[in-house]
Amino acid sequence: MKINSLHRRMKIIPVIGIILLFSVGCRKDELPKVTDIDGNQYHYVAIGSQEWMVENLKVTRYRNGDSIQEVSGNSAGKAAWGNLTSGAYCNYNDDSNDGRIYGLLYNWYVVNDSRNVAPSGWHVATVDDWNTLINYLGGTDVAGGKLKETGTAHWISPNSDASNTVKFSALPSGLRDYHGNFTLLGEVTEWWIPKEYDTNFALFTQIGNGASIQITGVGQKSVGCSIRCVRD
Repeated sequence: MKINSLHRRMKIIPVIGIILLFSVGCRKDELPKVTDIDGNQYHYVAIGSQEWMVENLKVTRYRNGDSIQEVSGNSAGKAAWGNLTSGAYCNYNDDSNDGRIYGLLYNWYVVNDSRNVAPSGWHVATVDDWNTLINYLGGTDVAGGKLKETGTAHWISPNSDASNTVKFSALPSGLRDYHGNFTLLGEVTEWWIPKEYDTNFALFTQIGNGASIQITGVGQKSVGCSIRCVRD
């Protein structure tokens, strides 16, 4: 998969695995819910041995109640975004409706903060969590399609191989790049992994609207990505 130059990717690390297929018969609104410290509710679903949220985080505070800094897309916020070394979030294009649909975008420092951004009993998905999920779904060539919402209400065509088999309901939340620009809404979703690659870079997981390949890659910590949580 080609690395987006705006995102300043350095390296792509494939995640491998094998399979069993799981199917959930219930509708999303029938799934159980968990609530974050802001009162936002997230549905969750059992996939193999794991339980995953089916929405991206939209919380603005850490578990202990401390606020996460909001950095907007105005000229001052845009200039500041790439130089941050502490946790920050934003709505895509400063649109709260996008935040409601797709979740908020966070820099990596949020997922690495000891105050914990996930609700109690949950954690930001790790490399091992993603590997377990992808292996269960049959590996990188097919897992992405099984995790994506179907159709083109949110994903830009072609949204290849999307079946949402396990009701994970991945949406294309886009990114906020190192320069503070918003990009790729409708085309890509990337979730931070709480693991550092080096001083400036950390791991993420990505799905795109074209190929249904799920990968683990490396991106700058200042980029704004989504967060998905799994039960402890």
